[in-house]
Amino acid sequence: MRWDNLRLDVRPADDRLTTPLFEQGAVVRTFDTPEFRGMTFYEVQARSIINRVPEASRMPFRFTINPYRGCSHSCTYCFARKSHTYLDLDYGRDFDTKVVVKVNAPELLRKELAQPRWAGEHIAMGTNVDTYQRAEGQYRLMRGIIEGLRDFANPFSILTKGTLILRDLDLLVQSAAVTDVATNFSVGSVDEELWRLLEPGTPSPLRRLDAVQTLNDSGVPCGVLMAPIVPFLSDTDEAIRDTVRAIADAGATHIVPIVLHLRKGGSREWFMAWLGDRHPELVPRYRELYGAGAYAPKAYQEEAAARVQKLARRFGVGRATPHEARRVAPPSPQPEQLTLA
Repeated sequence: MRWDNLRLDVRPADDRLTTPLFEQGAVVRTFDTPEFRGMTFYEVQARSIINRVPEASRMPFRFTINPYRGCSHSCTYCFARKSHTYLDLDYGRDFDTKVVVKVNAPELLRKELAQPRWAGEHIAMGTNVDTYQRAEGQYRLMRGIIEGLRDFANPFSILTKGTLILRDLDLLVQSAAVTDVATNFSVGSVDEELWRLLEPGTPSPLRRLDAVQTLNDSGVPCGVLMAPIVPFLSDTDEAIRDTVRAIADAGATHIVPIVLHLRKGGSREWFMAWLGDRHPELVPRYRELYGAGAYAPKAYQEEAAARVQKLARRFGVGRATPHEARRVAPPSPQPEQLTLA
Protein backbone atom coordinates (compact mmCIF):
# COMPACT_ATOMS: atom_id res chain seq x y z
CA MET A 1 0.00 0.00 0.00
CA ARG A 2 1.31 3.49 -0.91
CA TRP A 3 0.61 6.39 1.47
CA ASP A 4 0.09 9.36 -0.88
CA ASN A 5 -1.75 12.62 -0.18
CA LEU A 6 -1.22 12.45 3.59
CA ARG A 7 -0.74 15.34 6.03
CA LEU A 8 2.21 15.66 8.40
CA ASP A 9 0.96 17.07 11.69
CA VAL A 10 3.11 15.44 14.33
CA ARG A 11 6.54 13.84 14.11
CA PRO A 12 7.88 11.47 16.79
CA ALA A 13 11.46 11.51 18.01
CA ASP A 14 12.39 8.15 16.48
CA ASP A 15 12.60 8.90 12.75
CA ARG A 16 14.07 5.45 12.07
CA LEU A 17 10.75 3.77 12.68
CA THR A 18 8.47 5.98 10.61
CA THR A 19 10.35 7.41 7.63
CA PRO A 20 8.08 5.98 4.87
CA LEU A 21 4.96 7.27 6.60
CA PHE A 22 6.35 10.72 7.31
CA GLU A 23 7.90 11.30 3.93
CA GLN A 24 4.35 11.28 2.58
CA GLY A 25 2.59 12.58 5.68
CA ALA A 26 0.86 11.08 8.75
CA VAL A 27 -0.78 12.17 11.98
CA VAL A 28 0.57 10.51 15.12
CA ARG A 29 -1.61 9.99 18.16
CA THR A 30 -1.27 8.34 21.54
CA PHE A 31 -4.01 7.88 24.12
CA ASP A 32 -3.25 7.97 27.85
CA THR A 33 -5.72 5.28 28.82
CA PRO A 34 -4.88 1.81 30.16
CA GLU A 35 -5.99 -0.09 27.04
CA PHE A 36 -3.84 2.07 24.74
CA ARG A 37 -0.84 2.71 26.96
CA GLY A 38 2.40 2.03 25.08
CA MET A 39 0.67 2.15 21.70
CA THR A 40 1.13 4.66 18.87
CA PHE A 41 -1.39 5.26 16.10
CA TYR A 42 -0.48 6.65 12.68
CA GLU A 43 -3.57 8.20 11.12
CA VAL A 44 -3.42 8.26 7.33
CA GLN A 45 -5.65 9.24 4.42
CA ALA A 46 -5.68 6.20 2.14
CA ARG A 47 -6.10 6.64 -1.62
CA SER A 48 -8.09 3.41 -1.99
CA ILE A 49 -9.73 0.97 0.39
CA ILE A 50 -11.03 -1.97 -1.67
CA ASN A 51 -7.93 -4.01 -2.45
CA ARG A 52 -7.70 -6.61 -5.20
CA VAL A 53 -6.06 -9.85 -4.06
CA PRO A 54 -3.23 -11.03 -6.33
CA GLU A 55 -4.26 -14.12 -8.29
CA ALA A 56 -1.00 -15.81 -7.32
CA SER A 57 -2.14 -15.86 -3.69
CA ARG A 58 -4.87 -18.42 -4.56
CA MET A 59 -7.22 -17.00 -1.96
CA PRO A 60 -10.94 -17.91 -2.15
CA PHE A 61 -11.84 -14.22 -2.45
CA ARG A 62 -10.80 -11.46 -4.86
CA PHE A 63 -11.23 -8.30 -2.80
CA THR A 64 -10.44 -7.22 0.74
CA ILE A 65 -10.72 -4.20 3.02
CA ASN A 66 -7.99 -3.62 5.61
CA PRO A 67 -8.59 -0.43 7.64
CA TYR A 68 -5.59 -1.12 9.90
CA ARG A 69 -1.96 -2.21 9.60
CA GLY A 70 -0.30 -3.67 12.67
CA CYS A 71 -2.34 -5.36 15.39
CA SER A 72 -2.60 -5.15 19.17
CA HIS A 73 -3.68 -8.79 19.37
CA SER A 74 0.06 -9.55 19.57
CA CYS A 75 -0.32 -13.11 18.29
CA THR A 76 3.18 -14.55 18.23
CA TYR A 77 2.59 -16.41 14.96
CA CYS A 78 0.76 -13.69 12.94
CA PHE A 79 1.56 -14.11 9.24
CA ALA A 80 1.06 -10.36 8.57
CA ARG A 81 4.10 -9.30 10.61
CA LYS A 82 6.31 -8.95 7.54
CA SER A 83 4.12 -6.16 6.15
CA HIS A 84 5.34 -3.78 8.88
CA THR A 85 8.90 -3.98 7.59
CA TYR A 86 7.77 -2.18 4.42
CA LEU A 87 7.21 0.89 6.61
CA ASP A 88 10.63 0.64 8.30
CA LEU A 89 8.87 -0.71 11.38
CA ASP A 90 9.95 -4.04 12.83
CA TYR A 91 7.88 -7.22 12.68
CA GLY A 92 8.01 -7.76 16.45
CA ARG A 93 7.13 -5.22 19.09
CA ASP A 94 6.43 -2.48 16.52
CA PHE A 95 3.82 -4.65 14.81
CA ASP A 96 2.05 -5.12 18.15
CA THR A 97 2.14 -1.48 19.29
CA LYS A 98 2.44 0.81 16.23
CA VAL A 99 -0.80 0.68 14.27
CA VAL A 100 -1.57 2.47 11.01
CA VAL A 101 -5.19 3.68 10.87
CA LYS A 102 -6.87 4.53 7.55
CA VAL A 103 -9.17 7.12 9.05
CA ASN A 104 -11.03 7.89 5.82
CA ALA A 105 -11.94 4.24 5.15
CA PRO A 106 -15.75 4.52 5.52
CA GLU A 107 -16.09 7.60 3.30
CA LEU A 108 -13.69 6.21 0.72
CA LEU A 109 -15.55 2.90 0.63
CA ARG A 110 -18.84 4.59 -0.28
CA LYS A 111 -17.15 6.36 -3.17
CA GLU A 112 -15.65 3.14 -4.48
CA LEU A 113 -18.88 1.17 -4.12
CA ALA A 114 -20.68 3.86 -6.12
CA GLN A 115 -18.28 3.69 -9.06
CA PRO A 116 -19.85 2.18 -12.22
CA ARG A 117 -16.96 -0.24 -12.67
CA TRP A 118 -17.55 -1.85 -9.25
CA ALA A 119 -19.51 -5.07 -9.84
CA GLY A 120 -20.62 -5.71 -6.26
CA GLU A 121 -18.29 -8.65 -5.63
CA HIS A 122 -17.79 -10.26 -2.25
CA ILE A 123 -15.39 -8.37 0.05
CA ALA A 124 -13.46 -10.20 2.78
CA MET A 125 -12.31 -8.43 5.94
CA GLY A 126 -9.94 -9.53 8.69
CA THR A 127 -7.80 -11.51 6.26
CA ASN A 128 -4.62 -9.54 7.01
CA VAL A 129 -4.90 -7.98 10.47
CA ASP A 130 -7.97 -8.01 12.67
CA THR A 131 -10.52 -5.31 11.95
CA TYR A 132 -11.83 -5.65 15.53
CA GLN A 133 -8.54 -5.22 17.29
CA ARG A 134 -8.22 -2.78 20.18
CA ALA A 135 -7.89 0.31 17.94
CA GLU A 136 -11.41 -0.23 16.59
CA GLY A 137 -12.80 0.64 20.01
CA GLN A 138 -11.40 4.14 19.55
CA TYR A 139 -11.73 4.73 15.79
CA ARG A 140 -15.00 2.87 15.07
CA LEU A 141 -14.15 2.45 11.38
CA MET A 142 -15.95 -0.86 10.99
CA ARG A 143 -19.32 0.60 11.86
CA GLY A 144 -19.08 3.05 8.96
CA ILE A 145 -17.71 0.33 6.67
CA ILE A 146 -20.56 -2.07 7.42
CA GLU A 147 -23.11 0.72 6.99
CA GLY A 148 -21.72 1.37 3.52
CA LEU A 149 -21.78 -2.30 2.57
CA ARG A 150 -25.33 -2.60 3.89
CA ASP A 151 -26.56 0.45 2.00
CA PHE A 152 -25.10 -0.90 -1.26
CA ALA A 153 -26.26 -4.46 -0.47
CA ASN A 154 -22.70 -5.63 -1.10
CA PRO A 155 -21.86 -9.16 0.12
CA PHE A 156 -19.07 -9.44 2.67
CA SER A 157 -17.44 -11.61 5.30
CA ILE A 158 -15.51 -10.91 8.49
CA LEU A 159 -12.86 -13.03 10.20
CA THR A 160 -11.98 -11.91 13.71
CA LYS A 161 -10.85 -12.73 17.22
CA GLY A 162 -12.45 -9.56 18.55
CA THR A 163 -15.66 -9.74 20.57
CA LEU A 164 -16.05 -6.04 19.80
CA ILE A 165 -17.84 -7.21 16.65
CA LEU A 166 -20.97 -7.52 18.82
CA ARG A 167 -21.07 -3.74 19.06
CA ASP A 168 -22.08 -3.82 15.39
CA LEU A 169 -24.55 -6.68 15.69
CA ASP A 170 -27.47 -4.46 14.72
CA LEU A 171 -25.75 -3.54 11.45
CA LEU A 172 -24.78 -7.13 10.74
CA VAL A 173 -28.39 -8.23 11.18
CA GLN A 174 -29.56 -5.45 8.87
CA SER A 175 -26.93 -6.38 6.30
CA ALA A 176 -27.83 -10.07 6.42
CA ALA A 177 -31.39 -9.09 5.49
CA VAL A 178 -30.29 -7.51 2.19
CA THR A 179 -27.14 -9.39 1.13
CA ASP A 180 -24.94 -12.39 1.87
CA VAL A 181 -23.05 -11.93 5.13
CA ALA A 182 -20.70 -14.45 6.73
CA THR A 183 -18.68 -14.19 9.92
CA ASN A 184 -16.00 -16.41 11.38
CA PHE A 185 -14.10 -16.41 14.64
CA SER A 186 -10.57 -17.73 14.92
CA VAL A 187 -10.24 -20.10 17.89
CA GLY A 188 -7.25 -22.40 17.76
CA SER A 189 -7.50 -23.78 21.28
CA VAL A 190 -9.53 -23.33 24.44
CA ASP A 191 -6.49 -23.89 26.65
CA GLU A 192 -6.30 -20.68 28.70
CA GLU A 193 -2.62 -20.95 29.56
CA LEU A 194 -1.66 -21.39 25.92
CA TRP A 195 -4.00 -18.57 24.88
CA ARG A 196 -2.35 -16.12 27.29
CA LEU A 197 1.08 -17.02 25.94
CA LEU A 198 0.32 -17.10 22.21
CA GLU A 199 -2.37 -14.40 21.86
CA PRO A 200 -1.96 -12.04 24.82
CA GLY A 201 -3.93 -9.15 23.31
CA THR A 202 -7.07 -11.08 22.40
CA PRO A 203 -10.29 -11.89 24.25
CA SER A 204 -10.31 -15.37 25.77
CA PRO A 205 -11.33 -18.26 23.51
CA LEU A 206 -14.48 -18.85 25.54
CA ARG A 207 -15.54 -15.22 25.16
CA ARG A 208 -15.04 -15.57 21.43
CA LEU A 209 -17.22 -18.67 21.39
CA ASP A 210 -19.90 -16.81 23.33
CA ALA A 211 -19.83 -14.25 20.50
CA VAL A 212 -20.18 -17.05 17.94
CA GLN A 213 -23.34 -18.17 19.67
CA THR A 214 -24.71 -14.62 19.87
CA LEU A 215 -24.17 -14.03 16.15
CA ASN A 216 -25.85 -17.28 15.15
CA ASP A 217 -28.73 -16.76 17.57
CA SER A 218 -29.27 -13.39 15.89
CA GLY A 219 -29.37 -14.88 12.39
CA VAL A 220 -25.85 -13.87 11.34
CA PRO A 221 -24.02 -17.01 10.15
CA CYS A 222 -20.85 -17.58 12.16
CA GLY A 223 -18.38 -20.42 11.93
CA VAL A 224 -14.98 -21.08 13.47
CA LEU A 225 -11.55 -21.34 11.95
CA MET A 226 -9.77 -23.66 14.34
CA ALA A 227 -6.56 -21.80 13.73
CA PRO A 228 -3.82 -22.27 14.32
CA ILE A 229 -3.39 -25.82 15.47
CA VAL A 230 0.08 -25.51 17.00
CA PRO A 231 2.23 -28.64 16.66
CA PHE A 232 3.24 -30.29 19.94
CA LEU A 233 1.29 -27.67 21.96
CA SER A 234 -2.38 -27.77 20.92
CA ASP A 235 -2.48 -30.88 18.73
CA THR A 236 -2.92 -33.59 21.38
CA ASP A 237 -6.07 -35.69 21.22
CA GLU A 238 -7.31 -34.14 24.45
CA ALA A 239 -6.65 -30.56 23.35
CA ILE A 240 -8.35 -31.03 19.99
CA ARG A 241 -11.32 -32.81 21.57
CA ASP A 242 -11.87 -30.05 24.13
CA THR A 243 -11.67 -27.33 21.49
CA VAL A 244 -13.99 -29.02 18.99
CA ARG A 245 -16.52 -29.78 21.73
CA ALA A 246 -16.52 -26.13 22.84
CA ILE A 247 -16.97 -24.98 19.24
CA ALA A 248 -19.92 -27.36 18.84
CA ASP A 249 -21.46 -26.16 22.10
CA ALA A 250 -21.26 -22.58 20.78
CA GLY A 251 -23.42 -23.52 17.79
CA ALA A 252 -20.85 -22.75 15.11
CA THR A 253 -22.15 -23.27 11.58
CA HIS A 254 -18.91 -24.98 10.54
CA ILE A 255 -15.33 -25.60 11.58
CA VAL A 256 -12.21 -25.26 9.44
CA PRO A 257 -8.96 -26.62 10.94
CA ILE A 258 -5.75 -24.84 9.93
CA VAL A 259 -2.29 -25.91 11.06
CA LEU A 260 0.21 -23.23 12.04
CA HIS A 261 2.23 -21.84 9.16
CA LEU A 262 5.35 -19.77 9.66
CA ARG A 263 6.12 -17.29 6.92
CA LYS A 264 9.70 -16.08 6.70
CA GLY A 265 10.50 -12.43 7.18
CA GLY A 266 8.52 -11.96 10.37
CA SER A 267 6.19 -14.61 11.72
CA ARG A 268 8.67 -17.48 11.56
CA GLU A 269 11.44 -15.51 13.28
CA TRP A 270 9.18 -13.99 15.95
CA PHE A 271 7.45 -17.28 16.75
CA MET A 272 10.68 -19.27 16.88
CA ALA A 273 12.21 -16.72 19.24
CA TRP A 274 9.13 -17.11 21.47
CA LEU A 275 9.39 -20.90 21.23
CA GLY A 276 13.06 -20.83 22.16
CA ASP A 277 12.23 -18.79 25.24
CA ARG A 278 9.15 -20.72 26.38
CA HIS A 279 9.72 -24.23 24.99
CA PRO A 280 13.36 -24.62 23.98
CA GLU A 281 12.95 -28.40 23.93
CA LEU A 282 10.59 -28.04 20.95
CA VAL A 283 12.91 -25.98 18.74
CA PRO A 284 14.65 -29.01 17.17
CA ARG A 285 11.28 -30.68 16.53
CA TYR A 286 9.99 -27.55 14.76
CA ARG A 287 13.10 -27.34 12.62
CA GLU A 288 12.56 -30.94 11.62
CA LEU A 289 8.82 -30.53 10.99
CA TYR A 290 8.98 -27.27 9.03
CA GLY A 291 12.47 -27.45 7.57
CA ALA A 292 13.07 -24.30 5.54
CA GLY A 293 9.42 -23.94 4.50
CA ALA A 294 6.42 -22.12 5.91
CA TYR A 295 4.10 -25.13 6.17
CA ALA A 296 4.04 -28.37 8.08
CA PRO A 297 4.16 -31.49 5.87
CA LYS A 298 0.96 -32.26 4.00
CA ALA A 299 0.58 -35.57 5.81
CA TYR A 300 0.63 -33.82 9.18
CA GLN A 301 -1.95 -31.27 8.03
CA GLU A 302 -4.26 -33.94 6.64
CA GLU A 303 -4.03 -36.07 9.78
CA ALA A 304 -4.84 -33.09 12.03
CA ALA A 305 -7.76 -32.07 9.81
CA ALA A 306 -9.15 -35.60 9.82
CA ARG A 307 -9.13 -35.73 13.61
CA VAL A 308 -10.93 -32.39 13.82
CA GLN A 309 -13.58 -33.31 11.26
CA LYS A 310 -14.25 -36.68 12.91
CA LEU A 311 -14.88 -34.93 16.22
CA ALA A 312 -16.95 -32.25 14.51
CA ARG A 313 -19.30 -34.94 13.22
CA ARG A 314 -19.38 -36.59 16.63
CA PHE A 315 -20.25 -33.39 18.49
CA GLY A 316 -22.61 -32.08 15.82
CA VAL A 317 -20.94 -28.91 14.59
CA GLY A 318 -23.39 -27.10 12.33
CA ARG A 319 -26.40 -29.06 13.52
CA ALA A 320 -28.54 -25.92 13.91
CA THR A 321 -28.45 -23.28 11.19
CA PRO A 322 -28.56 -19.54 11.94
CA HIS A 323 -31.96 -19.30 10.26
CA GLU A 324 -33.36 -21.94 12.60
CA ALA A 325 -31.85 -20.15 15.57
CA ARG A 326 -33.30 -16.88 14.31
CA ARG A 327 -36.80 -18.28 14.44
CA VAL A 328 -36.22 -19.19 18.08
CA ALA A 329 -34.51 -15.96 19.17
CA PRO A 330 -35.31 -12.79 17.19
CA PRO A 331 -32.28 -10.47 16.75
CA SER A 332 -31.84 -7.63 19.18
CA PRO A 333 -29.02 -5.08 19.59
CA GLN A 334 -26.34 -6.14 22.05
CA PRO A 335 -24.60 -3.91 24.59
CA GLU A 336 -21.13 -2.69 23.64
CA GLN A 337 -18.43 -5.18 24.53
CA LEU A 338 -15.07 -4.49 26.09
CA THR A 339 -12.66 -2.83 23.69
CA LEU A 340 -10.03 -5.52 24.14
CA ALA A 341 -10.29 -7.07 20.68
